[in-house]
Amino acid sequence: MDTIIDRLRYIIKLSRLTQGRFAERIGIDPSNLSKHLTGKSPVSESLVNRIVIETGVSKRWLRDGYGLPFGKDTLPDTLNLDSPLENSISRRNEGTPVYDIDVTAGCCELASLFSRSNAIGTVDLPGLRNDENVIVHVSGDSMLPVIKNGGYIAIRPINNLQHIFWGQIYVIIMDDYRMVKYLRRHPSDRSKVILRSANPDYDDMEVDRADIRSLFFVDAILNYEVRG
Repeated sequence: MDTIIDRLRYIIKLSRLTQGRFAERIGIDPSNLSKHLTGKSPVSESLVNRIVIETGVSKRWLRDGYGLPFGKDTLPDTLNLDSPLENSISRRNEGTPVYDIDVTAGCCELASLFSRSNAIGTVDLPGLRNDENVIVHVSGDSMLPVIKNGGYIAIRPINNLQHIFWGQIYVIIMDDYRMVKYLRRHPSDRSKVILRSANPDYDDMEVDRADIRSLFFVDAILNYEVRG
């Protein structure tokens, strides 16, 4: 398995899925996956990140052939700090990890995706708890102008779902979807909560508290614009 294509074929084989089903699992068109596997299209960093997130494979192994495909990666006894790869590895535990995950896409539990080996980088910002926070991005316009489409948020898990800071922004995990909303107290029914968008074009949502599987508190909002 000398090349990234060899390693990608190995992961598809391990999944016991057809090539088409594997493409659907990682969210790309089967014809595009075929082009990657035949070398007609390069395997991009974004595709690597997508495969890592969906399968749990080691990013270093898939991209660079280093370590093992699954399980805890081991570092060499001596790091060459002149090497860009090893220099990035040595900084892996510094700062808040950033993940190429759209927090509003999909319905699976988030916590299982947040391993350091899946992180695409780190950001060291004052006020963030590097041992608790993770940074993910948000798509859509329901939280405009507070959170831009494609903006990033720093979140941390809430262990006790009864301790809610009303009026604050949370990532709400339910069986069928994930949302980023203001969480507000229901005016008359303690068994329900109100989910409110920042964008006035969106109506409030009334949901049962019992239907909320987990919560992540939004500690910071990172809106930025890349200018050419």
